Amino acid sequence: MSRRRIARGTGWPRPADFPAPPEPADRRRWAEADRAARPARLARLRTVLADAGIDGYFGLRPEDARYLTGVRLGFGEEKVAGHSGRFLVTETAVVVLADSRYTAQFAAEADGARLEVLSGELVDRWRPLLAELGIRRLAVDRSCPVGLWRELEAAAPTVELEVAPDWLDELRATKEPAEVERIRAAAAVADRALASLLPEIAPGRTERELALRLEWAIRTGGADGLAFEVACLSGAQAALPHGSPRPVPIERGTVLLVDFGAEVDGYRSDMTRTLFVGEPGPAATAIYELVARAQAAAVDRLAASLAEPTPPSGRAVDAAARAVIAAAGFGPSFGHGTGHGIGLATHERPRLSRFAPDTPLPSPTVFSVEPGVYLEGDLGVRIEDLVAYDHGARRLERLTGFPSDPVVVGEPDRRRPQRWRR
Repeated sequence: MSRRRIARGTGWPRPADFPAPPEPADRRRWAEADRAARPARLARLRTVLADAGIDGYFGLRPEDARYLTGVRLGFGEEKVAGHSGRFLVTETAVVVLADSRYTAQFAAEADGARLEVLSGELVDRWRPLLAELGIRRLAVDRSCPVGLWRELEAAAPTVELEVAPDWLDELRATKEPAEVERIRAAAAVADRALASLLPEIAPGRTERELALRLEWAIRTGGADGLAFEVACLSGAQAALPHGSPRPVPIERGTVLLVDFGAEVDGYRSDMTRTLFVGEPGPAATAIYELVARAQAAAVDRLAASLAEPTPPSGRAVDAAARAVIAAAGFGPSFGHGTGHGIGLATHERPRLSRFAPDTPLPSPTVFSVEPGVYLEGDLGVRIEDLVAYDHGARRLERLTGFPSDPVVVGEPDRRRPQRWRR
């Protein structure tokens, strides 16, 4: 890997190289920033509703509820919360649904919103509630299950239900400064966690064991939780772009692909690093270098666009990375998109892919840049960083602090042959 420094042992990044976890004062400031921003967020949605001639919006996703109302459901809690946390927005009202388990919590969090306490089934309250709010046409979030849709339709047959376009996805894609701060803080937690794990990675440790150690470092290092379940995949398993850690020991002479993220005050990070367990061979380092060059091409396209009149499309940024990999003959081995937006959800707008809209990226925004090459039965390499892109301010910032230079972990045993097939 002639153009990139290989980090070994004492050259590894260390936890102290990255910013410390947020202080309570930071969290108070972010909470105040959200309270101050919610009226403008609601106003943008109401403008969209008015333009479409729709009386109200029924939201079901926890990230949308937090963005517009302030209520907070924990990671995966929507699976057991029932209708609690779902909400209605009209021209003049915001209504948050809650059962007895969440009444006190939401009353404190959803300042400025009306709390509708459900003592029974939502369908029993649905028709009078819509009548009180003056709703005749209602846009319903596309995540609504078919069964619930039919129940609501039957409960208020005179109200016209419509599947809402991606209004809130588009609104949330543009990030406020306090949102970017929290994503940056979540990225720093992840940086420190991986740096703390490096000395523990050695042949014989299992994928699952290392994934749990990394999760522990994230949770005890300033995060409120995981952004998603940790992926820790070694050897040929790393050729799966997504996968679950196995109780299988990692072996010297293989790659270890680690995909993980932290959540801080509701906002998430996402990072992938492909580590070498023992000294890599020339073919494996060439694949790593190829992926690194593809990522650099995407970032260079973004940087160049700051001098242009409008931002590039996500499709154009994807094409910049994809062209590098295709030119090397590995085009079919890069199947997923180059990046995705991130914020209150791990995957959100904008998209950077072959199928992304051919329209300018939103700005300011935050997204991943994560090309990869996956060789079935052999190895996979992905490098993923988060960037904040602000075309108006002519600023491009890499939020992931952990270096993307290749890292060799585990003490090499010169007496044993390496397993690299590439």
